[in-house]
Amino acid sequence: MSQLNSEQEVAAVRAFNRFYTRKLGIIEPKLLHSPFTLQEARIIYEIVHRPACTASDLTRDLGLDPGFLSRTLQALQRRQIVTRKPSKDDGRVNELALTAKGRAAQAELERRSCEQVGSLLASLEGGQRTALVQAMTTIEQTLERPAEKPPAFLLRSHRPGDIGWVISSQAKAYAEEYGWDISYEALVAEICAQFIRNFDPSREHCWIAEAGGEPLGSIFLVKGSDDVAKLRLLLVEKKARGLGVGRALVEQCIRAAREKGYKEMTLWTQSILVAARGIYQAAGFRRVKEEPHHSFGVDLVGETWELDL
Repeated sequence: MSQLNSEQEVAAVRAFNRFYTRKLGIIEPKLLHSPFTLQEARIIYEIVHRPACTASDLTRDLGLDPGFLSRTLQALQRRQIVTRKPSKDDGRVNELALTAKGRAAQAELERRSCEQVGSLLASLEGGQRTALVQAMTTIEQTLERPAEKPPAFLLRSHRPGDIGWVISSQAKAYAEEYGWDISYEALVAEICAQFIRNFDPSREHCWIAEAGGEPLGSIFLVKGSDDVAKLRLLLVEKKARGLGVGRALVEQCIRAAREKGYKEMTLWTQSILVAARGIYQAAGFRRVKEEPHHSFGVDLVGETWELDL
């Protein structure tokens, strides 16, 4: 490769970086006209999408200066966006978590980002969108080292003892991560009891994701009517997030609904459940309704999503 070509290639990459950051508004003082800088928004994103997150993790994985990260986290703590709590595995280590205010801020950042990218893609024709996404995938795969193969997991039908695990895991996860009170456990128990009492194997199903005999997640396909199926109680344990468990559960639920003859699938979720909403959107669901409500001891925005089968 000649020196001239090398210089041209470097210039081309730098030019693309300038173009892309301008196009997405990354160089603005505040990202997406929010109260947060790009660095703050990225830190918030990483905290909510990691099973457990420490300052050391962020320093290592994001390549941030420890001093800068410490100051940023202190600022986010003062704004009641981030909190620290001792790790269950090692009391000497503090794990980072989002407060209720922080989760609401993350949900709003996610909404604004999706709207901005959606608007950008809407201005392109179908073939252009496909080419754009393929080009981005090529860039990522070329520059990123191949990831280690994730641990294998399987999806199986429920068996005795699984429903109790679902109730316990749902209640524990939402209490620890979102501060929901025991009334949510009562709701999950009611849904599960009704599922068992009225179980129709020709039209309904429950799947448990597991690895090495240990349950990692669950999902329910429930009959709403002859034509409408309900997706209920999607859960992925913290330690299994990022492995594709949630996506696999949702895809299996959709596939089974089609095989059982349903014409439509619906689900009810909350705006703060960013990861789950991302899975639903990627699977083709569309949000058709949202409504503020006070449930499980907190203020929430409930969302109804639908998918034509």
